Amino acid sequence: MTEKKNIKSRSNRFGPNKKGGGKSHLAKNAKNLGKEIITFPGKLLSPVAQFLAGKLKTLEKRRKDISKEDPFRDTTRLIDNASPDADAYEQFGHARTTAIKEQIDRKIIQTRKALARIKIGKYGICEDCGRMIDTDRLMVYPEATLCAEDQAKRER
Repeated sequence: MTEKKNIKSRSNRFGPNKKGGGKSHLAKNAKNLGKEIITFPGKLLSPVAQFLAGKLKTLEKRRKDISKEDPFRDTTRLIDNASPDADAYEQFGHARTTAIKEQIDRKIIQTRKALARIKIGKYGICEDCGRMIDTDRLMVYPEATLCAEDQAKRER
């Protein structure tokens, strides 16, 4: 009987029935080992944030300018009985401006995500794996929110 009592008390100390529930303190520390969160200092991120804000403003202006170039937005074309070659030019111009706008929209979204990550203190940390993004990658592509490995996985 004393043997059962000893086993029971051991399981209470180290098992799931421990007060506070869940895993032991050692198991929690072992799980978090190697996942220390390292962040960039604010002095370093301030110029990056300013650069990204400027880039965002430029992208939004460029998107507005591209929208003005779309031949389908021209109201006078509805009155015009265009020849087939003019119609083809309009179709091509519309397809071109649509493709450029889609690219700019993706860049705007990526830039906004990077700015948001700066605000919440997660800039430079991969969204998928949680590891630090290589600083060389951030210097070339400051709006990066994924490490090179995870970006390559998404593009496959």
